[in-house]
Order: sequence, then C-alpha cells, then structure tokens
Amino acid sequence: MAINPFAEFSLERAIGLRWTLRDIQAGRLKLSPASDEDLHVLAELGLIELHDDEPGLTEAGAAVLSD
Repeated sequence: MAINPFAEFSLERAIGLRWTLRDIQAGRLKLSPASDEDLHVLAELGLIELHDDEPGLTEAGAAVLSD
C-alpha cells in the first residue's frame, strides 16, 4: 500500500492538491492557474519540480496520480 502524501491535510485540501497535480499533468494551468501556495506545497512534498517557472510532475507525482 502506498503512503498518502496528502494524509496531513483536510479532505478538501487533499482533493484540491490532487486536482492541481492533474491540471499540471494535462497542461491546463493556462486555463486554470494554480496558486503559488499549492505549487509550494506540492514542491515540498516532492511531487512537482519547477523548470523555467513551469511546474512538471516528478516520478512521485506521477505515481500519486496512477494510484
């Protein structure tokens, strides 16, 4: 069983962060920009990396979405 990186957050916050990951994966940030706070949290969790100010999923981030 995989460890839930969102376990410390409320259900609503965890759902929002997961949707932000999905938006990053699908390239929808131009239509629905992510908040700086969400990007910071996801980066701290090791789920995204910023390249030229554009977020991209890490292997761990992709694994969270495949679960």
